[in-house]
Order: sequence, then structure tokens, then C-alpha cells
Amino acid sequence: MPFARPVRSARPAVLFLAGALLLAGCGSSGPADSTGPAGKSGAAGRPVRLDNCGRQVLVDGPPRRAVSLNQGTTEIMLSLGLADRMVGTATWTDPVAEGLQKANAKVKRLADDAPSFETVLDTEPDFVAASFASTLGKGGVAPREQFAKLGVPTYLSPSDCVGKDNSGDGDGVRTEPLTMDAVYGEVRDLAEVFGVRERGERLVAGLKSRVTRATAGLDARGVTLMYWFANSRSPYLAGCCGAPGIVTDALGAKNAFDDTDQEWPQVNWETVADRDPDLLVIGDLTRRQQTAETAAKKIEFLESNPVTKNMTAVKKKRYVLLSGQAMNPTVRTVEGIEKVAAALRGQGLAG
Repeated sequence: MPFARPVRSARPAVLFLAGALLLAGCGSSGPADSTGPAGKSGAAGRPVRLDNCGRQVLVDGPPRRAVSLNQGTTEIMLSLGLADRMVGTATWTDPVAEGLQKANAKVKRLADDAPSFETVLDTEPDFVAASFASTLGKGGVAPREQFAKLGVPTYLSPSDCVGKDNSGDGDGVRTEPLTMDAVYGEVRDLAEVFGVRERGERLVAGLKSRVTRATAGLDARGVTLMYWFANSRSPYLAGCCGAPGIVTDALGAKNAFDDTDQEWPQVNWETVADRDPDLLVIGDLTRRQQTAETAAKKIEFLESNPVTKNMTAVKKKRYVLLSGQAMNPTVRTVEGIEKVAAALRGQGLAG
């Protein structure tokens, strides 16, 4: 997901105070599911050790003061019933998912975009999770090493590191196609960390069931899709193998830009028009970072721009609107599968 984040630094005095508080609180534990173990090295309340994005993460006990730095990890935690264990969220592109509004209202929003390291430390966190390597890296909130120095374990969504190279500019390059298994693995990891394994299994089972229902009997072979996330000057279009690739593959369709393994390459409008997809999947965002964030602004641009207004999908108004989270590798990727499947059927493009 395209983001621009400023570099921020914390005051030494705040770091010293927060570090003392955090180190004192890292061994605390909270409630867990009443049945079954919840850690990879022991029962609920015992240390959990994870191999996460090339790092060994040790969590002494179920967190009680967790911070989620991206909407994706936030919605997983809320879906697992962990609002009472969270002290902050940040970096939102959309309204919270349906059914999570009440739980979300209980958790303080530290910032709509990326908070400062200092702001995060002020919550005295005992666990920090993020969806994107850029959030827990240089130029983001802070590198994972800075949290580690203070004794705060961090977790990064596997979907942004497994089979992905984030070393260059932009939003990274996929070295292998992303699958929903990465999202299911994240749900299970976080359920382990918080000692709520059974909730994690129920959530995964529900997501798998929704995918099965959405795709049952669907035949979209030969149908081309194009995913526009944001920016009208130099649009971010989905490459082959990220979350939109999961949606496309689940439906048996074809991504108009399946010849690039960049996560969100910026493409000129002439190339977009040449690819001429059957259906345009349009990000409908509420954030205010790029040009043409909302679906309404995107459609207004498409229908007035001389390069794009004669595209097949534009002339026939074949649009499907998705939240930013449904276009990212999150639990809401399933929402993307459901909505695009419904649009294909509704437009008569698939059985």
C-alpha cells in the first residue's frame, strides 16, 4: 500500500523513562482461552517464541498493553476480541470493518497516519505489531531494533516479508506469489501471542468458509481485471502477486498487470488504456495522502480524462469499489474476493 512517512525521533528523556516502564512490565500476562495451550513453548501465560520475518520474537506472556501500528493488524486483533488488551492504533486508510466498530471505539487512536516513536512509547506498550516493513523501519515509526533495546517485542505481518523483497524503492517486489496462508498464519501467530488460540482457529475457519462461498461455481476465465489503489497523476496499479493477486487467482481471472512483480508499480495512463481491462477494481479510501483517494474522485478522473474515458470498463461503467484494506493482505482480502466475485456475476462477466 503506497505510503509516505516522515522520519521522526524521540527525546532521550522520554526514551529513558519509557524504557524503564516497559522493562518492568514485559513479564505481565493477561487472560487466555480457557481450553488448550496458547504458546509454541508452553501453555497460556508461558513465553511464546516466534520466527517472524527473519527475527526471533520472544513474548513472555499474553500482552496487556499492545499497540497496532497499521489497520490490518488492528482489525485482526479486534476480530480476536483483544480490544481490552490494546492501548493504541494508528495508520488508517478506511473506516473500521463492519462488526468491529464497538470494539474499536474502546481503543485509543494514536494517529490517523504514522505516529511518532515518542507517541507510541507514551502508551507504555508491552507488544507492538505492524502490517508493513516500512512502518517498523527507517523512515517509519521506528526500526524494530529501537523497540528491542527497550525490551518491547515487535511483530511484522508475514505477508510483507515472506516471498517479498523490500530493499528497493517503492512498495517492494514479490519473489513469489502471496497466498491467504500468509494471512491465516498471521491470525494464528497473534492468537498464540495473546493466548487465544481457539479464537484464531475460529476466525481462520470463518474466512476460509467465506472464500469457498464467494467462489463456488464461478468461472471468470478470460476476464481481465485492473486494480487502482491511488494517485491520478502517476497511478499505483497492482502487480501480479500481492493481495490483488490472491483475489484474481481465487476467481480464475487475469490481472492486466500480471507481467510485473512489483507490489504497486506506478504506471502511465497510456499503458493503462492499452491494457484495457474488462473490469476496474477501484480503491475507495478515506485517508488524505495521494490525489484521487476516494472512488468518486477516481471515477470522475477516468470518465473525463481523454486517455481513459474510452476504455471498455469506463464506457460500460464496470467498476467495483473496494476499501484499501480489501486491496491489502489482511483479513479483509476476503472481502475483496467477495465483492469482485459479486461484481463479475452482476456484470455478466462470469458464471
